[in-house]
Amino acid sequence: MKIISICGSNRKKGNTAELLHALETGLKNADIPEMKVKKISLSDLHLEPCRACLKCKKKDSCVVSDDFGKIITQILHADLIILGSPVYFSDVSSQVKVLIDRTISLWHTKQLKGKKLVLVAACAESGTEYTIETMKHWAKAHEMDLISTIEGKGEKKGDVLKDEKALNAVKNSVELIKKCFSPES
Repeated sequence: MKIISICGSNRKKGNTAELLHALETGLKNADIPEMKVKKISLSDLHLEPCRACLKCKKKDSCVVSDDFGKIITQILHADLIILGSPVYFSDVSSQVKVLIDRTISLWHTKQLKGKKLVLVAACAESGTEYTIETMKHWAKAHEMDLISTIEGKGEKKGDVLKDEKALNAVKNSVELIKKCFSPES
């Protein structure tokens, strides 16, 4: 099973990254056969905003020359996509928004249809519900299969790991993922 875990935060070890790491650790401890996790930090990539040129509609791929092709290749080959965003003014980070917008190049031909997805959002005080909602709208437009969502709260680095509700959501997500990818499913 190939998993791509995408962190949309500029903070390499911030609360979004901590929640993603907790989920990845839970999955590793779940003994899922042949599981491979590829971690990507959007802050390490150069992603240009969508130009709304619609050349992708004719070409079936984005024509902007940046790191988008690298990440999309991995997304398309993944069995499970985990997308995490910090809350910036009650919504996704700019890096996540650019990724979402650029996937219009895949929407025309429904290349993400049926992809399994887990969404993660971390905030200092509030706004995870709106951040998750933005990502859910993206998933719905692409006809992806949402397995679960994880919302965490923590102001200081690592505080999210003290959020019992978030940690329970991580455990529940691991169980749902196992069930979704078990041979009996």
